[in-house]
Amino acid sequence: MNYRISAFVAAFIALFFFHPASAMDMKDGLWEITSKMEMPGMPMEMPPVKFTQCLTSKDSVPQDKIEQSQDCKIKNTDVKGNTVTWEMHCISDGKPVKNIGKVTYKGDSFEGETKTEMDGMQMFQKMSGRRTGNCK
Repeated sequence: MNYRISAFVAAFIALFFFHPASAMDMKDGLWEITSKMEMPGMPMEMPPVKFTQCLTSKDSVPQDKIEQSQDCKIKNTDVKGNTVTWEMHCISDGKPVKNIGKVTYKGDSFEGETKTEMDGMQMFQKMSGRRTGNCK
């Protein structure tokens, strides 16, 4: 009887501690990202913006060229299943900008959204992405 209990405990420990965590369903590579800005109170709709970025499972936060060129720091990145959430803090024209984002990957595509707070204003972005090939 003790042998069965010991074998069961050993099997449980092996499965619990050595079973690899399921990886995020995201393919590393070059991604085409479409972002559409929405700003409450704007009299006209802004057109969508497209950009490309190399995304990997270790660097999975989409950033446009402005965010990449500014003094931006990504903080509080969290991955749960296929969803990545983050905060990005930037300085734009000497003023702080806070961006809170969330994307959910589905293999070679994703859907997401961000909320940007700057100078008392809020802007929202809807994003979608699709993998277009390997990074260069």
